[in-house]
Amino acid sequence: MKVFVTGASGFVGTAVVQELLNNGYEVLGLARSAESAAKLNKLGAEVHGGDLEDLESLRRGAAVCDKIIHCGFIHDFTRFAEVCAIDEAAIKAMAEVGKPMVVTSGTALVSPGSLATEEMASPFNPGWPRASERADSEAMVLRLPPSVHGEGDRHGFVPMLVNLAKEQGFSAYIGEGQNRWNAGHRLDAAVLYRLALEKGKPGERFHAAAEEGIAMRDIAEAIGKRLGLPVKSVSVDEAGAHFGWFAHMAGLDCPASSALTQACLGWQPVQQTLIADIAAGIYDL
Repeated sequence: MKVFVTGASGFVGTAVVQELLNNGYEVLGLARSAESAAKLNKLGAEVHGGDLEDLESLRRGAAVCDKIIHCGFIHDFTRFAEVCAIDEAAIKAMAEVGKPMVVTSGTALVSPGSLATEEMASPFNPGWPRASERADSEAMVLRLPPSVHGEGDRHGFVPMLVNLAKEQGFSAYIGEGQNRWNAGHRLDAAVLYRLALEKGKPGERFHAAAEEGIAMRDIAEAIGKRLGLPVKSVSVDEAGAHFGWFAHMAGLDCPASSALTQACLGWQPVQQTLIADIAAGIYDL
């Protein structure tokens, strides 16, 4: 069986490609550069040239495969509405081919302030207009945590916190720091993509949350300890000066359960925790 994977050369995508190859699948990975193509060739995947804005290339790639995993996303938060529209168009183009597809979404804004579960539909948020869950009602949805951690994480939210701590001279949390992020390891997430592809049904939603909720104060303290920097609380009013545009995410309370995912797919996360990864120095950029 051949799987078309977008975002195949990315942080999560490379883990997905390796997981599929290790389990006997053929992989056709989307690549928009020679560097990405070389990375996929090294893993043992076949390369399909194109990008998320080349809809015809997406249709061609999807058409010659049996199933699709859509990990690709343009992580440019300066034009977020635009890249969300690109994501929606890409999903719709691939859906035209009529193959089973897993698309990627997030857990963070499903139910802020309370435990998000898989049966909850993700509300449309004009301030965070990810359209992946409404682009194709037949697609299976895999929601990633705000922190998908592991070796090689250089552009995620935790690296942002680490860089801010270095720039500002201290690691910060907002208020009492009791707001929570859910988290999951990239290798556990890769297994979940495969299981969703194998066992999921059209329209089902799955959560890659290995840890339901980690207090932001604990994350800040782990970063401070690793970097040898002080750890401080900043008020809501001060948060913008420290975190910039990221203040909203830094203050978000977004615990999420994966109990239904584990029961439905038999998924069991086994990799180490986010705090353990921070302590191990994988974010010593």
